[in-house]
Amino acid sequence: MFLKGLRDKFSDLISKITDKVSEKKNEILKQEVVIKEKHLKILDDYKLLFLEADVAYEVSERILNDIKRSLLGKRVKRKDVEKVIKESIYNVLDNIIPNNFNLIDYIKSKEKKPFIILFLGINGSGKTLTLVKVANLLKKNNLSCVIAASDTFRAAAIEQLEKLASKINVRVIKHKYGADPAAVAFDAIKHAESRRKDVVLIDTAGRMETDEDLLREMEKIARVTKSDFNVLVIDSTTGNVAYDIVTMFSKYVRIDGVIVTKTDVDTKGGCILTISYLLKKPIIFITDGQELEDIKAFDKRKFLNELISSSHPS
Repeated sequence: MFLKGLRDKFSDLISKITDKVSEKKNEILKQEVVIKEKHLKILDDYKLLFLEADVAYEVSERILNDIKRSLLGKRVKRKDVEKVIKESIYNVLDNIIPNNFNLIDYIKSKEKKPFIILFLGINGSGKTLTLVKVANLLKKNNLSCVIAASDTFRAAAIEQLEKLASKINVRVIKHKYGADPAAVAFDAIKHAESRRKDVVLIDTAGRMETDEDLLREMEKIARVTKSDFNVLVIDSTTGNVAYDIVTMFSKYVRIDGVIVTKTDVDTKGGCILTISYLLKKPIIFITDGQELEDIKAFDKRKFLNELISSSHPS
């Protein structure tokens, strides 16, 4: 189950802080207790444990320090200790994760047509399949689209894209392998303009975060197409590497939103905290399977409530 690893860490953390705050008999008998530094030393032990849940070390440190500051010195009724701890952790995470973002409504609100979306990601992130899932969602919401096959590098990339796109009857604009990816994208935009399509979705070659030549090529595609929205696709199983991916990609191109894939095979969920902390950009969708319908909008409130096992208003 997605989030299990991270949720277990937070559950254990809440339990241990609660025990620390209430550990002395004379404090237990009081109506109120004051949360002190000694009660929160346990937080230091969780930095490495959060790494196991795929939260980057720097992010873990920031989260735990913020939790400490939010709790330190609070005067709490004994019966409310656990509730206050949960609320403090919830509020810290709420400040880290950007609010929900409805991409479809955003596109519909724009007068400029076609709206150009550039898809970026490393090899194996599921970027091409994710792009077609998004195209499928757009069609279901009465937005016409065309796809640019700008991955002219990977063998069979164009054929894979065409096969997927044919399932939803969306046109793919392509050149030969080895062609300039920016030129393919440019032609797709011209095609969309002439046929009054609403959206152009640009597929690109997967590139490792360490390959600066390919990252510069990515920057060129964004510049030539004047893309309206750049989506970084990240595999939820990449773990702490998500830190490096986000850092390097955002160095070369503006990132407007993120799609997290393969959440059905990851039980940790920590990468969402890492991505949110570094980018401060919304998680737009998460995907959880190989079918074109296996995509859903990321729900911040649902994510936080499941993580902290607490009920909060939308």
